[in-house]
Amino acid sequence: MLIIHVFVHVKEDAVDAFRAASLENARNSVREPGIARFDVVQQNDDPARFVLVEVYRSPEAPGLHKETSHYKAWRDAVEPMMAEPRYGIRYTNIFPDDAGW
Repeated sequence: MLIIHVFVHVKEDAVDAFRAASLENARNSVREPGIARFDVVQQNDDPARFVLVEVYRSPEAPGLHKETSHYKAWRDAVEPMMAEPRYGIRYTNIFPDDAGW
């Protein structure tokens, strides 16, 4: 399993639009066979900050995800909403073991 946390800071006037676009992308992403989980979380004390928690079943799955029409639509829609460039950090799964996903 490959886990990526994507940290996003959006412009304050774009919070609702970013949230809506991200929910649409997440709902479609969890239907992909290579994705075990796709969470959208919003920071309590700064609602313009989000983390996308993406759990992939293989190292190839993120690349396949980026080829989908829903990802491309999300990417293009949210780009002008960014207060700063988003970035991701990759993690290795420890617990639960891969069968637990």
